[in-house]
Amino acid sequence: MTDLTTLGIAAIRDGVRDGQFKAREVAEAFNAKVAGADALNAFLVKTPEHALAAADAADAARAAGETLKPLAGVPIGMKDLFATNGVATTAASKILEGFVPPYESTVSQNLWNAGAGMLGKLNLDQFAMGSSNETSAFGNVISPWRRPNDTAPLAPGGSSGGSSTAVAAGLAPGATGTDTGGSIRQPAAFTGISGIKPTYGRCSRWGTIAFASSLDQAGPMARDVRDCAIMLEAMAGFDVKDATSLKLDVPNWEAALSADLKGKKVGVPKEYRVDGMPAEIEALWQQGIDWLRDAGAEIVEVSLPHTKYALPAYYIIAPAEASSNLARYDGVRYGLRDLPEGAGLQDMYAATRAAGFGDEVKRRILIGTYVLSAGFYDAYYTQAQKVRTLIARDFERAFESCDVLLTPTAPSAAFALGEKQADPLAMYLNDVFTVPASLAGLPAMSVPGGLDKDGLPLGLQIIGKALDEQGVLNAGLALEQRAGFTARPQAWW
Repeated sequence: MTDLTTLGIAAIRDGVRDGQFKAREVAEAFNAKVAGADALNAFLVKTPEHALAAADAADAARAAGETLKPLAGVPIGMKDLFATNGVATTAASKILEGFVPPYESTVSQNLWNAGAGMLGKLNLDQFAMGSSNETSAFGNVISPWRRPNDTAPLAPGGSSGGSSTAVAAGLAPGATGTDTGGSIRQPAAFTGISGIKPTYGRCSRWGTIAFASSLDQAGPMARDVRDCAIMLEAMAGFDVKDATSLKLDVPNWEAALSADLKGKKVGVPKEYRVDGMPAEIEALWQQGIDWLRDAGAEIVEVSLPHTKYALPAYYIIAPAEASSNLARYDGVRYGLRDLPEGAGLQDMYAATRAAGFGDEVKRRILIGTYVLSAGFYDAYYTQAQKVRTLIARDFERAFESCDVLLTPTAPSAAFALGEKQADPLAMYLNDVFTVPASLAGLPAMSVPGGLDKDGLPLGLQIIGKALDEQGVLNAGLALEQRAGFTARPQAWW
């Protein structure tokens, strides 16, 4: 029999439905693989019993002749930013160590309702703040990829680094991610998988630990475009508990997938050709343009003139919202409490937050608190919000002459862990291509396009109009079919 852990979501779903194998066999195979991959540090909590229970329910339903649920028999990884009832949820931070929610996030509940099982909770950058998965309080996630003749551990991207590593290493056929400024797309590009950030509001944020509330959006990470479409259908939907949730029906994205782009126009934003862009990234971008032209699309140049202001605006808005959101972690109600001898309330607050938050989280809280302070609110935060409006307007104008945009996903392939940790600005620049779509709330996807000179994956990004996930998925499918990307990391772990 085929190694079941080499199969993606669609193949597992169809195989269980058609009786080619039992869902329990799938769950057992993935549980065993997860158990043997501790060297990657992708999982913070393993839940083999959850995956087996969902698998047994799928097998029982099939034996009874019932119609199977959309994800029956499919085990997945859950980013540890989603609250899971009865299972520890920490956001990879010491301040939430030992916290076990008595409730379920809407996104995870939607997936369980669709028949999926949970293999475990996935590691991430602490409170989703990071681009390399080096800020977790529980150790770095290691990419399954290696440079040839080099054992230096590589970054799996961030913040959804546990998710990207789990999918790329074959520990899970799919995983949830969250994307605030590129945290689904950049790690997908670094590890040679696909990932889509849907339109802001498509997936409920209820029960998802907040970083920046006006930017955070859940999405799927999987081995290919079809699997992302299947998983996103299960995750998305209106939620009365989330005021930003869009009251819209969830389209059948999988059924409408088409790589035929005849009659479509693809915009190439000239501002994304940044100084110092590696020749390999430029060459891949040109290759992507040629592939979409081959798929029938017309290529047009467009302008997004405020792109250069996106990164500084993001790193004002996101920390400002983080400063407000993280104020709730004070040692009073749940999570860590550090109460020095003879301490008062203010001392407890200070000690708890000093011990519970990592350096990057503290840095962003300080930035956010500063830009929201009375003397600087108008100079920084108000100006950044105005820039955000201009960036959204740029996209609206660009989409008057095209249907989707094509850009690189990240300015480089994966770098070694520790390589950029000492320079926060160098780390923040990893988000230069992904942040603009996040500020505008637009759907955007990364698809693997090729390998760099060291044999590491490179990604191409498709950005679409608001609510046009179908257009993004279709363009992604056209790229995927022409790229023919089949490279997989060689197991060393």
